[in-house]
Amino acid sequence: MKKILFALFIFAGITTYAQSDSNSNPLKKGSWIIEANTGSWSTGSTAFSLTSADGYTIYSVGTEGGYFVADNLAIKVGLGYSGGDIVGTFSYKAGLKYYVIDKIPLGLDYTGISSDGYGTSSWLGIQAGYALFVANNVSIEPTLRYNATFDKNQSDSAFQALIGFVFHF
Repeated sequence: MKKILFALFIFAGITTYAQSDSNSNPLKKGSWIIEANTGSWSTGSTAFSLTSADGYTIYSVGTEGGYFVADNLAIKVGLGYSGGDIVGTFSYKAGLKYYVIDKIPLGLDYTGISSDGYGTSSWLGIQAGYALFVANNVSIEPTLRYNATFDKNQSDSAFQALIGFVFHF
């Protein structure tokens, strides 16, 4: 499944790249981004993941999008859903992403979840990574993320390691 998703992302990136201006800056004001991450399904993830352990299967699907309001600064939102042999969880995210020297994406966002029958939880997410541009409008971004909980009684703070596939338009 991961190989199929990866192949689809690469195909979409190559197709989009072939139609783009190779001299344009993908991080300029007025540009858009669409991002899909692979990684952990925990803490309100908008990532793609599939986990099987102890006879339970858990999946997560989601994506994020953003608009550059200034060069290198994007406002982003994301949606996701986790399910399987667990209670279904709807995830949402809103925040900022800033590219330092066009290669180091820093993120700050509010992430929340709503679980069937278990209420809601929320986190402040802080992340940093590296943007490896494989084409002018496609980057692969390995990222480390820390989620600080707002709900001391319901959820824990947590680290995540993600790999983002980002398309710049």
